[in-house]
Amino acid sequence: MSGLREMAGPFVSAPPTGTRVRARLRVSGIDAAVLHEVGGYLGSLASADLAARCAEGRLDARQLARSRQVRKQALTAKSSSRWAGALTRTSEDAYQLAYRNLLAEHRSLMARIRRIQTRLAVTAGMRAGRVRGYPTAAERHAKTIRIQALRTRLAEVERQLDTGRVSVCRGGKALLRTRHNLADAGLTETRWHERWAASRLC
Repeated sequence: MSGLREMAGPFVSAPPTGTRVRARLRVSGIDAAVLHEVGGYLGSLASADLAARCAEGRLDARQLARSRQVRKQALTAKSSSRWAGALTRTSEDAYQLAYRNLLAEHRSLMARIRRIQTRLAVTAGMRAGRVRGYPTAAERHAKTIRIQALRTRLAEVERQLDTGRVSVCRGGKALLRTRHNLADAGLTETRWHERWAASRLC
């Protein structure tokens, strides 16, 4: 007999059993105003802490612990220890996500530049082994311009990675970009400002 384990028949796994509950608070007008003021105040603290964390750049474990301790102490004096812990933790998560996104962009730019370089090495309309040059001289010229732009962007990304300085947009870059395309987004300027302010509440 074979010593291999016998394969079981195919089966369908059970769906996830977790539950997410979202609730809408029904509060009075005065309570809503208070919540809005508190959210705006904590949001301003979160923005300032995130800016401070991003300005520090890449930190080792000891520097990171010291940075968070100092920032948490400053925030505790303006709010509470619990909020200070939540805000500093959120700032660090945002920084780490932005840094990972920057690394992913660096890999993407490198791959795109290599791909264009490989095809530019072949004369337009010709082949070199399995590599095809660009079909026309005009397209080849356009790609030489494109690769210059990619190299410029790559240099900027590498500079950011070297310094560890990342950029983070509280409220989201997607919503920020719609500010210049309100008609396409179906928003008025007033409505956009309302959404922008709400997204930056804490």
